[in-house]
Amino acid sequence: MPSIPQIYLFRRWILAVQTKLPDAFLATRRGARAEEILRSCVHCGFCNATCPTYQLSGDELDGPRGRIYLIKELFEEQANEVRATVHLDRCLTCRACETTCPSGVSYGELAELARDELGAHRGGSNGIVRRLLQWLVPHAARLRTILRLGRLVKPLLPQTLAKTLPKRISPARDWYAQQQATQRVLLLQGCAQQVMTGEVNEHLQKLLAAREVGVTTLREEQCCGSLKLHLGNESGALASIRHNVDAFYPLLADYAAIVSSASGCGVTVKDYGRLLAHDQDYAERAAAVAAHTVDVGEFLAAQDWAFTAAVAERRIAWQAPCTLQHGQGADGKVAELLVQAGYELVPVADEHLCCGSAGTYSILQPEWSQQLKANKLQALQAQNPDLIATANVGCQNHLETDAEVPVVHWVQLLA
Repeated sequence: MPSIPQIYLFRRWILAVQTKLPDAFLATRRGARAEEILRSCVHCGFCNATCPTYQLSGDELDGPRGRIYLIKELFEEQANEVRATVHLDRCLTCRACETTCPSGVSYGELAELARDELGAHRGGSNGIVRRLLQWLVPHAARLRTILRLGRLVKPLLPQTLAKTLPKRISPARDWYAQQQATQRVLLLQGCAQQVMTGEVNEHLQKLLAAREVGVTTLREEQCCGSLKLHLGNESGALASIRHNVDAFYPLLADYAAIVSSASGCGVTVKDYGRLLAHDQDYAERAAAVAAHTVDVGEFLAAQDWAFTAAVAERRIAWQAPCTLQHGQGADGKVAELLVQAGYELVPVADEHLCCGSAGTYSILQPEWSQQLKANKLQALQAQNPDLIATANVGCQNHLETDAEVPVVHWVQLLA
């Protein structure tokens, strides 16, 4: 005799296989992939247990399972588009649900498809803000100029917007010359990182140079594409991705790896193969660039090197960005390196939950973002650490606006 939970899951499975996407949409690459992902979900609800926004609201539609229902209706052309937009916009795309899901549902990819569908219909002030962010953030010179102006008029800005301004603005740096080295790497600069935390890659370059690893950055590098993907502009993102493939691919044979110290950039570049798998002109080269890309933690952990602590403080609260732990599964490498360097990692509750930064989320969903940040800081600071360490510029900038202790990139803790 089946149990009530088994009957419930069977009923949900029946509903899942009844997906009826329009034939015209199914005939497209995007439609075929959407149906494949939708059918892989058995609607068990395990994902809701680890979803940050579901934890805040308790609303089924603010969890992955409910959003999958909305996406299904959207693609079946039966959705209330306003309702779908509200709840999908609240999604952080942190992908904690993917770490939890026993069925391997590619929720992040499905959300990406849905956002692209909604992005085509954006209007009003929300659409204007989204287009402005795409014009601004991927271009370091523009972003640096606007942030400097923002700091001048900060007292006049709404508090929610003023809170998103970084504490520092890094000067433009040029260090493209290749030094003598036993091996060489290409370093992703990151559009926001070189403006807000440029000292991170500068420290990394010195750290590697001391171990005879030469670092090269490319003037031709553009935004990795993550911001436009998150904002529902797939075509714009793919244009940037193709540009980067053209820039990086010819150099792969001469460099040990493409290294990213911003996990938000790294997780996207590692996905280039999937994102351009449909493009016959780029598929092979994009896959090669993706396979050559590693997070800096993965690169350092693979070397036979010893590191020491670069600062006197020893008690560290480690905040693994979602893009590192859920997107790349590489957060454990960083923890090992910090411990080996002599640091004590204090316990942090609910390590899997997002800090609320999530790219442009802090601007587009300020109330939810601030609540998630408050919860995360409470967990990070509960054991009175000396420092908070993270691995992404967005998390660092977001957390340090309200943190009681310094927030640094973990690379800066190694010597």
